[in-house]
Amino acid sequence: MGFKENLKSELAFSGMLVKELAAKSGVNKYSLDNYLNARGQIPSIEVGYRIANALGVSVEYLITGEASKNDDKSNADIRMIAQLAEQLDDENRKFIIDFIKLLKTRKKYAIR
Repeated sequence: MGFKENLKSELAFSGMLVKELAAKSGVNKYSLDNYLNARGQIPSIEVGYRIANALGVSVEYLITGEASKNDDKSNADIRMIAQLAEQLDDENRKFIIDFIKLLKTRKKYAIR
């Protein structure tokens, strides 16, 4: 995935609207819309940094979709799970959510 797809994914993951990202990053909504549209323009490094910072991810992550070596591994795993879940239909997504809840409960009461 490229910058445009990773930005869309991060917006969905964060639950943030484009106008909220604009306010938080100081990047105007028109520019953000250009990064998200069909042409998928790529911002300057400075603007990319402000967007990444507002979303709580690295610029490297927005560009490559890969966590940088400095990113927390568990955070990267959670983001990957979220990206994969976005690609599922509603029924399968609900199944995954229920399964994760079951695992959490099971771990809580597991005898070691």
